[in-house]
Amino acid sequence: QVQLVESGGGLVQAGGSLRLSCAASGRTFSSYAMGWFRQAPGKEREFVAAITSTAGPTYYADSVKGRFTISRDNAKNTVYLQMNSLKPEDTAVYYCAARAPRRTSFSGIYASPSAYDYWGQGTQVTVSS
Repeated sequence: QVQLVESGGGLVQAGGSLRLSCAASGRTFSSYAMGWFRQAPGKEREFVAAITSTAGPTYYADSVKGRFTISRDNAKNTVYLQMNSLKPEDTAVYYCAARAPRRTSFSGIYASPSAYDYWGQGTQVTVSS
């Protein structure tokens, strides 16, 4: 069982930056692929970014590519989402998710919420214009 706790959300003006953190419990964090998703009011949850267990390949939604960066520190059991050049359309609740290791390749499914086994409670990000 893995518990995820997000932090770092808040209110920021357009063009500003925020860094979200997701702290994970458990000693097997380094073996989990991690993802960030977001959900705006009235919309479905959408993929934002993902990173493999070894901090190797990273993946991004087209809408955030070049502005957001996902990273992880396995020694601290933490994954980060650095968000720069924020836009009002980035406003949403941001969720951290973890995928337990399995033989199925991560590269083809990282954008699907169903690919992840554990979820945090979310942190609100509001970008004002």
